[in-house]
Amino acid sequence: MSQKKPEVLVVEDTEENIDILVDILSNDYNLSVAIDGLTALESVKDIHPDLILLDVMMPGISGYEVCKRIKEDPVFQHIPVIFLTALSSDIDESKGLDLGAVDYITKPFNPALLKSRVKNHLELKQYQNVLEDMVSQKTHALILTQEATIQSMAILAEYRDPDTGGHIQRTKNYMKLVAEYLHNNECPNYVIAKEEVLLMAQMAPLHDIGKVGVPDSILLKPGKLTGEEFEIMKMHSCYGGDAIARVQSLLGETSFLEIAHDIARSHHERWNGSGYPDRLKEHDIPLSARIMALADLYDALSTKRPYKEAMSHDEVSKIIIDSIGSHIDPMLGMIFKELNLKFLDISLTYQ
Repeated sequence: MSQKKPEVLVVEDTEENIDILVDILSNDYNLSVAIDGLTALESVKDIHPDLILLDVMMPGISGYEVCKRIKEDPVFQHIPVIFLTALSSDIDESKGLDLGAVDYITKPFNPALLKSRVKNHLELKQYQNVLEDMVSQKTHALILTQEATIQSMAILAEYRDPDTGGHIQRTKNYMKLVAEYLHNNECPNYVIAKEEVLLMAQMAPLHDIGKVGVPDSILLKPGKLTGEEFEIMKMHSCYGGDAIARVQSLLGETSFLEIAHDIARSHHERWNGSGYPDRLKEHDIPLSARIMALADLYDALSTKRPYKEAMSHDEVSKIIIDSIGSHIDPMLGMIFKELNLKFLDISLTYQ
């Protein structure tokens, strides 16, 4: 099967030069011709050329302006542009290269030199495409590895507590719901980047990973815990934070597990400083952990456990609203008021 010829767009207003370029290049490339700047911009959109040969001095907008507009468009900015022009000063060449062109050939041009440069730049672009594909594949593989790591750690907690599976799915989606709200709305001191929304949702399943260190007699006890037992149960936040911190030390401080560590260690901290294990207060508590505290509280109250019945959505909402400023971050409490019916939808979906 013959390989498809690369698409080359020739932008030139002189018929004689067009004929020369067609004669030089037509055997090796599929050529399209535009005789002015505006037509060239339309042709770029229509044919998505692999390379553009661009004159500078043309009727209407100049070749410099055409190049500038192409390089400002994320869809087409990767297309190599070679200027073909009678302007031969160093200033003209520098201007063309500064606009993003890959080469600058002055007229009258040497046919063999022109053909060689077109070939070289197309091969270079093909090589760059291969590298970009390799990077994309490696990035995808890294994401899959991260997700597999998170899921395998979360499954450990599920093995210890049969109720954990549904709890993980619900709290993960509560977390994502609030994080997306903060990303899409301007809330001073509560700025969340788009990639952080995904990370928070991905890391949420690890918030109770420390429960693997809690004895079965306490973790699975059907009745209310004694004071001593509750102190042991509270250690799960330390166990989880420490375990993730040890993995972090291998991957580096900026690893994807940083949010997971904050959530695992600090999701039982309270806005007024009465939580555990570090008695952090207000904005000293990581934002991801404050969101998880809201998600965890809603789920703990709204689901049935061996030692208690589930509360209705209205009952849970009242308790959460009453805890704003003590247990729950006031800003997140206001957001809960707005999103509470969506919390209910998630709860019903993952019952």
